[in-house]
Amino acid sequence: MTDGLGFWLALALLGAYHGVNPAMGWLFAVALGLQERSRRAVLGALVPIAVGHWASIGLVTAVLLSLQLRLPQGLLRGLAAAVLMTFGLYRLVRSRHPRWVGLRVGFRDLVLWSFLMATGHGAGLMLVPVLLGVSPAGGGHHHGGMADTSGGPGSVSLGLAAVAWHTAVYLLVMGLVAFVVYEKVGLAVLRRAWVNLDVLWAAALIAAGLWVSLAPLG
Repeated sequence: MTDGLGFWLALALLGAYHGVNPAMGWLFAVALGLQERSRRAVLGALVPIAVGHWASIGLVTAVLLSLQLRLPQGLLRGLAAAVLMTFGLYRLVRSRHPRWVGLRVGFRDLVLWSFLMATGHGAGLMLVPVLLGVSPAGGGHHHGGMADTSGGPGSVSLGLAAVAWHTAVYLLVMGLVAFVVYEKVGLAVLRRAWVNLDVLWAAALIAAGLWVSLAPLG
């Protein structure tokens, strides 16, 4: 496996992980479908939810690119590690989700809801180690990561492509889960096979922070 392939594979795996998490959208889409008794309502909710997720991830990526232009690599990694671990600990002790007023929502409401949920859960932060190209065992750089560039047009293009790729996988997995739950298994499966994804999510953020902090400088 090349380093570049690992970069895109990591973004895809994170997209799949975000897509499986009910807090990131599929549960809301299914709830809308059940309320309307319409498969079309489920499918219609997926795109605006993905747009909100894309916007949240894109915001984090833009901030990271901007900081790469202004901060030394070591300081940026230390700052990223501190933010990841602090936010992970916060999610661990305070796992409440942003509240929404109800299920009467339009396209813009769904985009805003998804943006708030992704931002409130630190979905974009989870991508930071990948976007920094961090590898504890490999000297610090993935050749496909943004750490190889200087923040110029190449970095912007790569950042946009990374966000688009991650969101595409997220949308695919979220849509697949929503379809299966709505058409086949129903929401009762959550009572029979509940996994506390909030704890896993917080642990992933803390692990990502440790990953960044332990990586040697390239």
